[in-house]
Amino acid sequence: MDLTGAVWRISTRSDNGGSTCVEVATNLPHVVGVRDSTDRHGPVLHFHPTAWTAFLPFIRTPPRD
Repeated sequence: MDLTGAVWRISTRSDNGGSTCVEVATNLPHVVGVRDSTDRHGPVLHFHPTAWTAFLPFIRTPPRD
């Protein structure tokens, strides 16, 4: 997967300055990239934008007891 030109961003909810978070690139057509911010040259997960959009409500919702 070619992610040349990806603009990576770290969650603003990071509690430690982004040193142990995931980074997400949503600026590319047809793909959303997700990587570990502590291993920026390591593997990257990639998702179709529709799948990523469907996933977002699950990570934005607080866990239930």
